[in-house]
Amino acid sequence: MDIERIDEQAARLRKVRELRGFKTAKDAAARFHFNYTTYSQHERGQTAITRAAKNYARAFKVSEAWLITGEGPGPNDPGGRDVPIMGYVGAGAEVQPDFEQVPPEGLAHVEVPFELPDDMIAFLVRGDSMLPVFKDGAIIVVYREQKRPLEAFYGEEAAVRTRDGRRFIKTIMRGPDGVNLFSWNAPPIENVSLEWIGEIFAIIPPLAMKKVHKQGGLQGHLRLKTA
Repeated sequence: MDIERIDEQAARLRKVRELRGFKTAKDAAARFHFNYTTYSQHERGQTAITRAAKNYARAFKVSEAWLITGEGPGPNDPGGRDVPIMGYVGAGAEVQPDFEQVPPEGLAHVEVPFELPDDMIAFLVRGDSMLPVFKDGAIIVVYREQKRPLEAFYGEEAAVRTRDGRRFIKTIMRGPDGVNLFSWNAPPIENVSLEWIGEIFAIIPPLAMKKVHKQGGLQGHLRLKTA
């Protein structure tokens, strides 16, 4: 990477740090648990920030793309966040867990054009059993960690992972021997145990999505079947 581009990255990093209220690089490093030596080198333009850009973007609430290239939601935009896409969630298609290999940083990223709480993840919807709200190809943004007990989700739509590793978007209902998962346009899945419930924060329709940043692609990682 050329020196001019590294200098531009350093300038953007300093700018957003100051706009977020941190007077010095040391203050920001202490607040977000950055390695101070590395962070200060990035602010001074001694090294490119590429590998650390994701952590800096999350901390300062800008897009990773803006820090690296100057494009995408920056500090003067009304919110915005880079969210990792962790794979597919089935709405009439069942995600087969044996074929999923998702790295911690996600398979891809999508720029969400509004402010989000911390630690959100996203999934691509596959299938049409939850039409008209959850369209095939839409993205749902959910909390990474389950925030409420199972009983609080009865009657609500949510992303779920069953005990045997399958992942769906369904309406959660109490069952006689577990949980029943209902779709609007498909038969229910009855008496399953849930390992995780992802509370839905936002639904991004396919035509409203901003560009997806590939990090290895979604193809070839997952296998789907009708459910």
